[in-house]
Amino acid sequence: MIIKSADFICSNTQISKLPPPTKPEYAFIGRSNVGKSSLINMLTQKKGLAKTSQTPGKTQLINHFYVNETWYIVDLPGYGYARASKSKKADWNKFIQTYLDKRESLQCVMVLIDSRLEPQKIDLEFCSWLGEKGLPFVLIFTKADKQSSIKTDQNIAKFRKAILDMFDEVPQVFITSSDNMMGREEVLAFISNINQQFEVPEYNEERYS
Repeated sequence: MIIKSADFICSNTQISKLPPPTKPEYAFIGRSNVGKSSLINMLTQKKGLAKTSQTPGKTQLINHFYVNETWYIVDLPGYGYARASKSKKADWNKFIQTYLDKRESLQCVMVLIDSRLEPQKIDLEFCSWLGEKGLPFVLIFTKADKQSSIKTDQNIAKFRKAILDMFDEVPQVFITSSDNMMGREEVLAFISNINQQFEVPEYNEERYS
């Protein structure tokens, strides 16, 4: 896939204010500081499209980016940030879960995992929740350039093993680096393939008016 355009469309915390669900969407989510913004910028080749920050939990809204005027990257708040109050975390979690569970045009959840870490409980719990809801997801391991390929492979193998304790099979896995563009073509090809099969879903127009 060649990226010709990538534009910020909106940020919000209300489902009713999202764009009508007439284009395929891919939700990007992971632990805070997993490198989500950097990955989005790398995929679109548009530096600064998604705001990167050294402060975990900076993304606190649902951000829609319109790519090639045909599909959306959806940047979701990271989970596991520590500085938010319990009530605010609960509000965000409910909002995120409502979006993931109810969004008619969501095609796949792109779960970002830090390849430098052994399996983290919070990541596995989120994958388990997606499975319970029957939501399709893939695993995108980030920051693979920060260590040896052997160490990356070892951590991914451990994560696969942990996933198989919950699922019959492991979702598709991508290994990426925002610095050297590792995995870019593979992720975009995956999205392109799904886009070709997309059909506009039935939806309640009043919900988005």
